[in-house]
Amino acid sequence: MSELNNIALTVIGNGKGILAADESTGTMTKRLDGVNVESTSKNRLIFRETLFSSESMKNCIGGVILYDETIKQSTTSGKKIPELISESNSVPGIKVDTGAKVLAGSSKEKITEGLDGLRERLKEYYKLGARFTKWRAVYTISEDYPSKLSIISNAHALARYAALVQENGMVPIIEPEVLMDGNHAAEDCYNKTSEVIKRCFEELILNKVDLKGTILKPNMILPGNKSQQKISSEDISKLTVKCLKESVPSEVPGIAFLSGGQTETEATENLNSININNNTNFIMTYSYGRALQQSALKNWSKNIEDIKETQAIFNHRANMCSLAAQGKWSKDIEKQSN
Repeated sequence: MSELNNIALTVIGNGKGILAADESTGTMTKRLDGVNVESTSKNRLIFRETLFSSESMKNCIGGVILYDETIKQSTTSGKKIPELISESNSVPGIKVDTGAKVLAGSSKEKITEGLDGLRERLKEYYKLGARFTKWRAVYTISEDYPSKLSIISNAHALARYAALVQENGMVPIIEPEVLMDGNHAAEDCYNKTSEVIKRCFEELILNKVDLKGTILKPNMILPGNKSQQKISSEDISKLTVKCLKESVPSEVPGIAFLSGGQTETEATENLNSININNNTNFIMTYSYGRALQQSALKNWSKNIEDIKETQAIFNHRANMCSLAAQGKWSKDIEKQSN
């Protein structure tokens, strides 16, 4: 078993998932503004340190995706953030793309940038303790989109990124996110997501990326957020599993879903259904940002000194996600343990 495969399995194995704490300073400022907390470097650190030192980190969180600011910070006691994460047997990771910009030639779509200077940045992140990375591509669904240009351009960038990451001894998370925005049906999401993922793996193989040392971070198959279509968690899970079974090479060790605008409970319930219906060899787990943090953030904002209560709320959510990653969650358990 390769070292990269070992890292991937440590991050997503044994009912564990990923805490996506890689919000850029701009995004984190919006989140903190939303709960009336001033977005200073210190406040951003206090909230993240509260989560990273929670009890559930040991059993539920296999990896944490950090942002450039956070991986270089130290805790209030002087411990480096990657050290704090590693102490819970969780793996520090890092977001390495520099954001989605307008795609030349298709101005309503985006291309993710950040390949320039990436090799050098990866060397620095490795020294800081990172052992896996993340790069997100975004695609919109409409009658005209995603275009071939968007699908091909983003797949190529993801593959170049992944090759550089593995060259530097880290596991790349491949995140092709087909956005929920729009009035499309779940079937449209299924078709477009299949096309996007298949193209990504064609490019990864072309770029000689070791698929056993990767993690895929896709969207679930959902109707658009403006769609009138009502769809059960059972149907979401069956479409999602079918899509991934047909689109993802068997060498990939696992899939860590993004929550993509779902509520905390929706993201948990849908992941649980996916695992109940999982007839593949893939580990199916979570890589959630808001769906792990939102309730904890709301509580923390009332009193940023109240670490204990915020951690209790985060622990509950992480435990629910971990159960869902094993197909053991239920609405009753959610209510009883809340």
